[in-house]
Parts: sequence; structure tokens; C-alpha cells
Amino acid sequence: MKKIKIISIIISSLLTIAILINMTGCVLKVQAADLMEGIVSTYSGTIPEVNKTSAEKATDFALRLFKSSNQSDKNTLVSPLSVLAALSMTANGAKGTTKTQMEQVLGMSTDELNIFFKSYMNSLKNNEFSKLKLANSIWFTSDARFSVNKDFLQTNANYYEAGAYKAPFDDTTLKDINNWVYEHTDGMISDILDRIPKDAIMYLVNALAFESKWKDVYTQDQIRKGNFTNLDGSKATVDFMHSIERNYLEDGKATGFVKYYEGKDYAFVALLPNVGISVEEYISSLTGKHISDMLSNSKSIKVEASIPKFETSFDIELSGVLRDMGMTDAFSSQADFSGLGHSSTGNISISRVIHNTFLSLTENGTKAGAATVVEMRDEAFIEPSLRVYLDRPFVYMLIETETNTPLFIGSTLKLG
Repeated sequence: MKKIKIISIIISSLLTIAILINMTGCVLKVQAADLMEGIVSTYSGTIPEVNKTSAEKATDFALRLFKSSNQSDKNTLVSPLSVLAALSMTANGAKGTTKTQMEQVLGMSTDELNIFFKSYMNSLKNNEFSKLKLANSIWFTSDARFSVNKDFLQTNANYYEAGAYKAPFDDTTLKDINNWVYEHTDGMISDILDRIPKDAIMYLVNALAFESKWKDVYTQDQIRKGNFTNLDGSKATVDFMHSIERNYLEDGKATGFVKYYEGKDYAFVALLPNVGISVEEYISSLTGKHISDMLSNSKSIKVEASIPKFETSFDIELSGVLRDMGMTDAFSSQADFSGLGHSSTGNISISRVIHNTFLSLTENGTKAGAATVVEMRDEAFIEPSLRVYLDRPFVYMLIETETNTPLFIGSTLKLG
């Protein structure tokens, strides 16, 4: 059950993280200057095993993020581990209230997060049946207005094995970052960045890659068509994969099962809310400890299980979600990221947290991909602005501009 607890960080909250086949076998060359020369891990000593309490905190963050990101009218798929990694690297450059808020939202101190990821990355199981990779990188502008803190790079090299690249932040850099993500998600996440704004000074990037074969691969006679009832009551005909499983889950609000991948280093966890309990209601009741306890107390009972074959992708910009969770200063002019570096033209803050995921569930196993990009900006190109949205009754005029004489005056009270 210890393995299941660790796995719950990734998949308990409906997130089997990242990814896929090596589709081309080619390496996409990065044009940016690699600054890892001289920035190598100086971590010494024995790497501890993954701490149980830290794992529960990571799972709790996973569920809080999923609850806040969940969209009631569409399929949602997030990889909290990817988001946690990218934001934990960022938090190493935060100070004061900004750091405190980030630690409260992430559920651990930066020191605990660093040790957790060092341990977790060291514990990853990769073999002929399963592959799980985490990769991290930091990209910062070569513009003279910004100087990076070398201690910040060193800390993230020590604990996250993060590469560091200095780049002009032009179209070449945009291509470099997208190519890096594509390469480290084995081709499953592409073009995660749509642009590099003029006020961008740094990107902190995490990519996850997961692929694993079922312990018991489905045979053709175990795949049968059936009806899936959608949220709105409509029905869709899809292929269902039928099997007998032996790990039954129940918590009074839902029933489910655990299905292992080959080697039992990873598993798929399914939870079906009871009749009368909506998915949204069930998700809102979950905590990291609840999930860990339920998985620890799974029952060895025969379960007739069926899983639909499906493929899904999801993308979300998480700044609003993270603000609502309590990480407010990091996105505002109050942000203190002085530990990250210095800009001569303005305060440094987070502008966007971009998150993309992909998952494919078939009779052979699971392939999934995730990437998270934290975009840092300074205030060099930010112009003050006011907002006027004509989204309620308003008055308007057409005027002759030499004398400013109104030609028409009107009011709009309703539309449609």
C-alpha cells in the first residue's frame, strides 16, 4: 500500500501524469545559451525516501488545484505534480509575504518542497514496462535590464535538476521553449506558448512524461461497445474495456477500484460517485488524507470493472485559479521575487501559469503528457489602464467634433 500512497500524488485526483512514445527519434536543437556550465548540482549526502507526510500534502494540493480548476461543463484533466514542480522552483525566488502565500497554497515550505522533489525524482521507477520522467528548465532574457540570481539557479539545479538558458526572448526563444516541451513530453504537448510578451523576463518550465502497459492487457473479447451517459443525460456509444480487478475502494460516497500497470509501480484509480451524488459534489469532499486513507484500506474483493477507451486533452491558464486559492501577491505589484533576480525597469511578478495535459487510455495501457510554464514579467512595458465595459445599461452620443455638438444621444437598456 506504500506504493499506492505515493502514486496517489499523481493519479488519485484523476490525474495520471505524462506520456508517450518517442514519435520521431530526433532531437530538437535548442538555440539558447545553455548556462548549466558552472551550475551543476552541489547536493551532497544521502537522498532520503519520499516522506509520507509530504506525499499527503502534495496529494492535498493536487485535490485543491483540481477542485479549483474543475469545469462543470467539460472534461477536466490537470497534472498537479507538474504545476507543483514549476511553482516550487518559482517559490525559491520569492521572499516575504509572496513566499508565505505561495507556501500556504502549495502546502509546504520551500525547504520541504525542495526535499520532496529531490526524493520524488530519485524514486521514479523506469523499466521496460513503465516510464515516468520529470524535466525542468529555466529560461531568462538576455536583455540587459534583467540580471539573474545565480543562487536561485543553483538551488533549482540542486533539487530539480533544472537546466538554465539565457535567450533573446524573440521568436527563436518561443520556438526553443516549445521544442523543449515537445521533446520532454515525447511529442504529446506542442506549442504550449503562443507568444512571448515584451515584459516577460523568465519562464520556469516543467514537463512530465508517462507511459505504461497494463499488468493484464485487455484481449479483444474484453472490449465491447456500450452506452456512456453524459452529464446532460444524453448517451454516447463507446468501447468499454471489461476486466476483473481485486482492489475495491469505497468511502460512503463513491465506489471504485485500482488497476495496476505492469510491475505494479503505477496504477489507475477509478472512483464512481454514488447515485444521487454529482461528480462536482464528490470532488469538493475530497482531501489528500482522505484519498491516502482510502487507498491504504482498499479491500481484496472481486470487482467486475469496465473502463471506457478514451483520449482527452486540456489546457488552462491558472493565474485566476491560483489567486482564488490564496496566491495573490505573486501576480501583483506587491510581489517580492528579489531572490530570483533583479530588473532595472520594474518589479518582478508572475503574469501567467500555463498548463497543458493529454491522456490516452487504451486496451494496452496509458500514455499521458503534461507541461506547466510559469511566465515572469517586470513592469517595463506595463501601461496603467482603466476599464469600461458596456455590459450594463449605458448612454451614448454621436457628435460633430468641431463644436462637439451631439447629433444623436441615446441610451441602451437591453440587448438581444
